[in-house]
Amino acid sequence: MGVDFSNTFIRAAQTLAQQGSIRFPIKLEGALTQIIKALAPQKKCRSRVRFRTGDALKLPALGKFDLVLVANLVDRVKDPGRLLKNILPSLVRPGGLLLLTSPYTWTDQFTPRPRWLKNSFHSIQKLMTPSFRLIRRQDLPFLLREHRRKFQLTFADATLWQRKSTSSSS
Repeated sequence: MGVDFSNTFIRAAQTLAQQGSIRFPIKLEGALTQIIKALAPQKKCRSRVRFRTGDALKLPALGKFDLVLVANLVDRVKDPGRLLKNILPSLVRPGGLLLLTSPYTWTDQFTPRPRWLKNSFHSIQKLMTPSFRLIRRQDLPFLLREHRRKFQLTFADATLWQRKSTSSSS
């Protein structure tokens, strides 16, 4: 199950899953663009995933998963503490994994300043420890392309957590 707040991202993911490819413009410079094609994995993999638009803080019952990826979200919700302490534990089955990545780019546009997690990793660790055990932490580089001559290199803090058994997380 893939969930994102952006209808555009969800429609693109659904098109990729259904058709196996999608064409879209990329910016070269100024108003000059080029159409490129993105390809998805083989059909048997694509048929196993579903996508829906949603708010991470208002998810319907989705079930429990063996692996949950939370990418670049912690600093994009109104209440990151609630996401980490209440919502994520409800999505990961005991023994399951949670992969959390974030560059911690806190802005008032997404998160009210009083809810920013100061010293982000340590705040996250404190919120996650009752339900999860930290397995690994590392910098995860990713490159954002603005146009063919301008890129932004960013490093997300990538952490892998294992959900504790129900009896030890109470």
